[in-house]
Amino acid sequence: MDQQAHPAAERLLPVALLTLSGGLQDTYTYLRRGRVFANAQTGNIVLLGQSLFDGNWGRAGRYLLPVLAFALGVAAAEWLRVRLPHWQRRVLLWEIFLLFLVGFIPHSLDHLANALVSFSCAMQVQSFRKMESFPFASTMCIGNLRSGMEALCAYMRGGDRRERRKARLYFFLIFLFALGAEAGSLAAELLDLPAIWLSCVLLAVGFWPMSRPE
Repeated sequence: MDQQAHPAAERLLPVALLTLSGGLQDTYTYLRRGRVFANAQTGNIVLLGQSLFDGNWGRAGRYLLPVLAFALGVAAAEWLRVRLPHWQRRVLLWEIFLLFLVGFIPHSLDHLANALVSFSCAMQVQSFRKMESFPFASTMCIGNLRSGMEALCAYMRGGDRRERRKARLYFFLIFLFALGAEAGSLAAELLDLPAIWLSCVLLAVGFWPMSRPE
């Protein structure tokens, strides 16, 4: 199907840039902000539970804060969705602003930096949930991997070309997420804390096609 038949937020270019940014953000907080995941809250919850059972309350707080921030980010995106026009654009602008601030936060406030990145990730994943009308996630891979394999199996059974395209797109997004993670690793080595600004650049470029008339 023609890309122009879909809303701007569901087209491949913005989706690809959001996914690159998602991989970069996760790598950034893990490598430069105390080994905390920005968007893979399953990992944070596992480590939170382990810390609680070990009685390590300080370590537990390190993982509890991003989980709570993620939940609040979902709520914030929903608030924007029901109250404002062009709400997805507003989400991206807020995300760019918050991530830009993160680049200035020193290591002594890593907890705050992680909370802001998790909040931003949650707003992104809640706001951009479809690619060419089928569901996807720009800040994690497990759902995309499951959906990609499901589409591939459907194509192998029935030869449906739409299922083949879905599988290709899902696997392409997984590749982009990994590429974003690698870019985040290299940027963190070169730039340290301001490496998150590369994510701002990706999101700003992704904002451009959504700001044009449909």
